[in-house]
Amino acid sequence: MPLTRVIEQTVPVTFRYAVQFTHGLFGPENGVLRDTLAGKGGESVKVLCVLDAGVGEAFPDLARQIGAYFARHADAMQLVAPPLVVPGGERVKGDTRHVGQVQDAIHAHGIDRHSYVIVVGGGAVIDMVGFAAGTAHRGVRLVRVPTTVLAQNDSGVGVKNSVNAYGKKNWLGTFAPPYAVLNDLDFLAALEERDWLSGLAEAVKVALLKDASFFTWLEENAPALVARDLEAMEYAVYRCAELHLAHIAGSGDPFEMGSSRPLDFGHWAAHKLESLTSYALRHGEAVAVGLALDCTYAALKGMLPEADWRRVLDLLLALRLPVYVPELGTSAQDPADPSSVLSGLNEFREHLGGRLTIPLLTHIGRATEVHEMDFGLLRRTVGLLQDLHTHPTRGTSWLSTKAPAC
Repeated sequence: MPLTRVIEQTVPVTFRYAVQFTHGLFGPENGVLRDTLAGKGGESVKVLCVLDAGVGEAFPDLARQIGAYFARHADAMQLVAPPLVVPGGERVKGDTRHVGQVQDAIHAHGIDRHSYVIVVGGGAVIDMVGFAAGTAHRGVRLVRVPTTVLAQNDSGVGVKNSVNAYGKKNWLGTFAPPYAVLNDLDFLAALEERDWLSGLAEAVKVALLKDASFFTWLEENAPALVARDLEAMEYAVYRCAELHLAHIAGSGDPFEMGSSRPLDFGHWAAHKLESLTSYALRHGEAVAVGLALDCTYAALKGMLPEADWRRVLDLLLALRLPVYVPELGTSAQDPADPSSVLSGLNEFREHLGGRLTIPLLTHIGRATEVHEMDFGLLRRTVGLLQDLHTHPTRGTSWLSTKAPAC
């Protein structure tokens, strides 16, 4: 009898889910939701709905519309209770009692693995409800109805769910693909200015990584996007979601088993800035600052041509996105100090595991990865962005001649 025996097994798993774009999802004649949930064999399925309080305030008749929709289609689906309302915004991810609230409802109403949880709201609420659903019965079917630009074009279409813990963003979470994502573009019209614009940072990000022609389209359509042109925003959301989904499906690492995470370009600083501002800074705003930081660093390092760097900064500013916030700090920052944005590099490495891996641009539409960052050059980068923020009329044409030594 050998001392060691090994049985190895490979279990292939394929996930398939649709991201649909529509208007008036809960209108009585819109069949998208019914067709998505209708059970095979004609049986009626049970559904628990969780609603973002902020969305409910912006659309006071929404809960009634949801109830009326299910009443209209009662032969196919049963709403087990009026929508469960939870707080909106990042605070919902900072208190695990909200996870327990959703799980209590799943338990009380007998939501099983052949029933559905529908979450209607922004990215933070979708993250929290996804975590609750993903850990109930080892995962019940989740249908996401994102209501913000950021959630429709990025966070709502992926395979991750999370809440915050230990003062760190997304420390607790699951990889659990949704059953479906239903983007009702009518929700975007009610967004506050900050939420309308900040979600575009993710479109800039994925364009910089994946699609130079989409970046050019964003440059050409920045005035329309700022002016709240819904047709322009619908295309930006659709193309951004399409590029994110293509990467998730085609990168070979959808569940992030390695240490590379290209779609988190600009996010090592963004996540830290969010926590340093107690989440007063929108995620998209923090990503914009992170993009400005990493692109300026790459330009100062000689990796990114100055003309491309100038286009990146010009687009962020044209979209009225920030490129600097006071929490980004000064040259006195110590990477070992948890209050320093530079400490976000180690937190980012810890979150991924393995080697530190940071995507940096070499041209618009092309990126490479580095495994270390020069703290001195990062401080110099911060100084340059601070100077640009303080004197915006100087423009962005002075990278080679005006790079403050810090």
